[in-house]
Amino acid sequence: MQLLEQRIQKDGKVLGEDVLKVDTFLNHQVDPQLMQALGQEFAHRFADEKVDRVLTVESSGIAPAVFTALALNVPLVFARKKKSLTLTNDNYQADVYSFTKQETNHIIVDKRFILPGERVLLIDDFLANGQAVQGMLDIAQTAGATVVGAGIVIEKTFQRGRTLLDDQQVRIEALARIKAFENGHVVFETEA
Repeated sequence: MQLLEQRIQKDGKVLGEDVLKVDTFLNHQVDPQLMQALGQEFAHRFADEKVDRVLTVESSGIAPAVFTALALNVPLVFARKKKSLTLTNDNYQADVYSFTKQETNHIIVDKRFILPGERVLLIDDFLANGQAVQGMLDIAQTAGATVVGAGIVIEKTFQRGRTLLDDQQVRIEALARIKAFENGHVVFETEA
């Protein structure tokens, strides 16, 4: 998606060898017009899948997931990283390791919000090692739902996330695919 790639080139910051900071438009400050365009693109790509529900993990996946759910006219549920007093014990859980935060989170979804037989679309901000998507996949499968695919805002193809999900035959639609960081610059898959 050219609009997203341009924004990454303009505002993204490469940190080290494998981290891309996009806090000016995606995961700290959010550009709602860009998120709306991303949501419409995901809805277009998954239009034939008869999606019943969108699932993401808090917090960076919420903005693109909201606009995707809106474009598909379906509910959005997000997996919580912390259990609150209002969350019952009747829930699904999975462990997800975050490379950027260097911690494992126990993501939680109330059983009322993913039902057996539903067709679920996963949305996430990044696909790197695949842990967040794997956690959502585990929850959806435990619920008896069918995962129709994973919409990824930014994929780092030089990491193993896609391989992990390809092995499980999960359809992946990434809007920006990064093959490398070279000298502090992003190199996209579409570049020669």
